[in-house]
Amino acid sequence: MAIEASLEDNPECMALLQQIAALKGAVNGLMKEVLEEHIREHLGAEDITQQQRQQEIEDVLSILKTYLK
Repeated sequence: MAIEASLEDNPECMALLQQIAALKGAVNGLMKEVLEEHIREHLGAEDITQQQRQQEIEDVLSILKTYLK
């Protein structure tokens, strides 16, 4: 990973902070895309029971709680 290699080379702090911010932005964007698709495909599905839908909601909320810590 570029950040790990950068740490070993005694990086300039600002450059490293920029890399970390970019990485966080990329991960957040990926999470948003995957979460949106999951909600549309699984929670929006018409062929699941209310119990299955409730379980999907609980699963998504659990993941979000972990992610947002």
